[in-house]
Amino acid sequence: MSAFHSETFKVDDDYMTPDYAWKNIQEYIPKDKVIWEAFYGDGESGKHLENLGFNVIHKEIDFFESDEGDIIVSNPPFSSSKDIILRLKELDKPFILILPSSKINTKYFRENFKNDIQIIIPRKRIQFLKKDNDLKNRCNFDTFYYCYKMDLPRDIIWLD
Repeated sequence: MSAFHSETFKVDDDYMTPDYAWKNIQEYIPKDKVIWEAFYGDGESGKHLENLGFNVIHKEIDFFESDEGDIIVSNPPFSSSKDIILRLKELDKPFILILPSSKINTKYFRENFKNDIQIIIPRKRIQFLKKDNDLKNRCNFDTFYYCYKMDLPRDIIWLD
């Protein structure tokens, strides 16, 4: 499987993470760990995390062939969620991923993380940025921050 970068995005996977999505949860991301922002996109997500003071690995490499950093913090391509979830289980590495709220109901998610997941619920929908488009596109679905091995203070955290 090829790396996820600008040349290999599927049409509906080219939505980038706005900086506020990471700013909203920065208190839950450990400062003493090296973050692997595993899905390159336009390269800005890694810069957003670095600007918040995190040590970040963010380069155009194949997620399925690599294992970088101490934790994964990313907004992965939603069309490949099943393969990504299976790879995350194989890596068994702490992560925070932005995924549609409906993913928690899928069989593959339940089978792999049923008893081990914590969730951070945004105050409102994250408005992802369409790659190569300066205008925000209205997101018509809800997303959660799915957290694994992050030792959050509660299993469900509602952001204000």
